[in-house]
Amino acid sequence: LQLVESGGGLVQPGGSLRLSCAASGFTLANYAIGWFRQVSGKVREGVLCANARDETTRWGDSVKGRFTIARDNAKNTVYLQMNNMKSEDTAVYYCNAEAGGTNYWGQGTQVTVSS
Repeated sequence: LQLVESGGGLVQPGGSLRLSCAASGFTLANYAIGWFRQVSGKVREGVLCANARDETTRWGDSVKGRFTIARDNAKNTVYLQMNNMKSEDTAVYYCNAEAGGTNYWGQGTQVTVSS
């Protein structure tokens, strides 16, 4: 039972990146899903989440209008689409799946926004 993230890398300011989070061993459609990020030495913070009904919640205004979350149930995968990226988006990004008190975390993927 695991989540595996991919899609991180280096992107220029103003650019776009899409992160993927693939689940194995469980059905992601039955879980609330969330994307979090963490800068070294700082607390992990929530970015976006969607419950099992895909009602999206956004934490803070830092990603408003720039990041979106989506599912592909056929692929048992969730995505984080990041547009118009800024240097302050640089962090390790983690996906999370939660249902009934059971939590799964991905291993994290580094995203660096720099020219």
